[in-house]
Amino acid sequence: MDFGRNKRESWKNVLTLAYQSLGVVYGDLSTSPLYVYKSAFAEDIHHSETNEEIYGVLSFVFWTLTLMPLLKYVFIVLKADDNGEGGTFALYSLLCRHARLCSLPNCQLADEELSEYQKDGISSISKSFLGSSLKSTLEKHKLLQRLLLVLALIGTCMVIGDGVLTPAISVFSAVSGLELSMSKEQHRYVEVPAACAILVFLFALQHYGTNRVGFLFAPVVITWLLCISAIGVYNICEWNPHVYQALSPYYMYKFLKKTQKKGWMSLGGILLCITGSEAMFADLGHFSQLSIKVAFTFVVYPSLILAYMGQAAYLSKHHINETGYRIGFYVSVPEKIRWPVLVIAILAAVVGSQSIITGTFSIIKQCSALGCFPKIKIIHTSSKIHGQIYIPQINWTLMLLCLAVTIGFRDTKRMGNASGLAVITVMLVTTCLMSLVIVLCWHKSVLLAVFFLFFFGSIEALYFSASLMKFLEGAWVPIALALIFSVIMYVWHYGTLKKYEFDVQNKVSINWLLALGPTLGIVRVRGIGLIHTELVSGIPAIFSHFVTNLLAFHQVVVFLCIKSVPVPHVSPGERFLVGRVGPKGYRLYRCIARYGYRDIHKDDIEFEKDLACSIAEFIRSERPEHITRMENDEKMTVIGTSSSNSQGVSICADGGDDHEDSSEIVSAKSPEKPRKRVRFVVPESPRIDNEAREELRELMEARESGMAFILGHSYVRAKKGSNLMKRIVINYGYDFLRRNSREPTYALNIPHASTLEVGMVYLV
Repeated sequence: MDFGRNKRESWKNVLTLAYQSLGVVYGDLSTSPLYVYKSAFAEDIHHSETNEEIYGVLSFVFWTLTLMPLLKYVFIVLKADDNGEGGTFALYSLLCRHARLCSLPNCQLADEELSEYQKDGISSISKSFLGSSLKSTLEKHKLLQRLLLVLALIGTCMVIGDGVLTPAISVFSAVSGLELSMSKEQHRYVEVPAACAILVFLFALQHYGTNRVGFLFAPVVITWLLCISAIGVYNICEWNPHVYQALSPYYMYKFLKKTQKKGWMSLGGILLCITGSEAMFADLGHFSQLSIKVAFTFVVYPSLILAYMGQAAYLSKHHINETGYRIGFYVSVPEKIRWPVLVIAILAAVVGSQSIITGTFSIIKQCSALGCFPKIKIIHTSSKIHGQIYIPQINWTLMLLCLAVTIGFRDTKRMGNASGLAVITVMLVTTCLMSLVIVLCWHKSVLLAVFFLFFFGSIEALYFSASLMKFLEGAWVPIALALIFSVIMYVWHYGTLKKYEFDVQNKVSINWLLALGPTLGIVRVRGIGLIHTELVSGIPAIFSHFVTNLLAFHQVVVFLCIKSVPVPHVSPGERFLVGRVGPKGYRLYRCIARYGYRDIHKDDIEFEKDLACSIAEFIRSERPEHITRMENDEKMTVIGTSSSNSQGVSICADGGDDHEDSSEIVSAKSPEKPRKRVRFVVPESPRIDNEAREELRELMEARESGMAFILGHSYVRAKKGSNLMKRIVINYGYDFLRRNSREPTYALNIPHASTLEVGMVYLV
């Protein structure tokens, strides 16, 4: 009986997620009937009395929708999730972990012990000889690793390009319905301004977050799908009940045979029927595999097929378009309901555009987390719904680019050419990465991976070639955008890598530290000195610069490294790695805070509290059996956040009551002026020795005195004798991006009096 109830509850949850996914995932895909036929027939293809052209286009649309979104994504690609997350970087992250191809410079063996690193239960050892050979080849050759990174970046940049083009073509196509209700002269002066006004309104709303208006998304898309389905059924019954015959693949052959080169080039417009398919995989982290499959298979797919069949049925009986507006969606809509359909179409286009914009924000965040994009300001618009973020700089950049495309092109033909190339390039990249995932992660036969690559790759290559032929007619836009963003990403990644290599080569030896003694050769004053560094082991060179130039330094020094790891999420219980630098009396600690590429970084106050508690918990529980040996004989302990470790040290604030149980509480001495008392609450068991208690008391005193954030401003320059390309990339490209990137997240709201900034020149 309980099993039946749990089963019903699980299906209820699946159906709820499927309903929600309609508004988030399928807004873009569901609006494609607005412009597919118009884009396909933009190559001067005229449908004749035999209807071979219109039937051929319908056949291509049907089989493209069936093979790509349904077969490829729903039944294959969705299974390649990275602990529930999807998208281009999820596939790249999987490959990085299973073949040890991590592009992040500060990866550690300790990261492989994270629960999500091997949570999928797949062994990293391939069972096939060819699979093992491929894995070892990728691990040995740096050039192949760079090519794989470039491939992932190209796919990512095309997704960003799609974020520019999809809102433009969706909104413009929806507004184009006005052409049937006014004269050409009036329409010319209304269409573009109306589309631009809607786009400005759409991007202006982004800072509120989709959680404010998200409840409207699914009803709008469902209404739109019901609308186009009903219109499709009406047109089929009213004009051509035998249009289903066009679903035969024979009509694709007849279409290409009759239209030849023009028909082949029209494939660039036909492929727009699958625009938005990548969202099924990219938005996987917000839903479940089953919910996305249910929504597409039982709602979206049949609705789209009926819509395209209905348009074909209408056009098959209207060979001469008396209005002179050629072939469009609104021509097939009954005249009495055109205005309501126009309103619904505009709303659906806004929802579809919203989905791709938020998807662009998410992928920019992933790139930044994995060291492939400069640090930028990221605002989380919802404290409850994971993944809803807003990036101001990217938002306004997308808006300006959207407006430029809309005003510059002013027709769906060139917008469709541009959007089509972006869509098919992302799919080609996904196919290439998936073929590697099949071998390296799933450990399937190489022949199966080759078949997958050949079957889907050949279909996508056909569409890609047709889109590329329209380079001068709009397809240059996504290539230009991808080139610009690829250069930015690769320059940032290359500069970051070279800077880290410089840090590793110039770090200070432990013998130098031991020679200074516990006082470090200077006066130690109360407080915590927090030194930000990218190093995960060793002493950064900037620390020796401080010691030799400052008269005094803090009684507690923490080398803080905030790093990303190639997993979507790091559980709070595994957040920190804490260890000592040098002997106990030096009071030098290293703390590594680890975040996944989809994790939310906490605000500075909560992070400061977790940091202090993690060091205190390390001091309390320091035992050989809890320690992981790192590089340079440093030993690190995995410590969770204060909220995740109920049995660990916590911070308690009270009104200044002096009586306390000394076996449980380590507090700071009362300050001179009355203030709120802050205490470390230590669990009763296991008991801690006096040395550890004294160290905890000193840490609490230091925290009471305040934290000073010591930030190093690096000026990276290429070495003398470097080639011209390296000098341009480092001295100009990376330097410009570094100066305009964001400071570490925890240091943004720190008072200037508590911040010490020191500059250093890096010669890489």
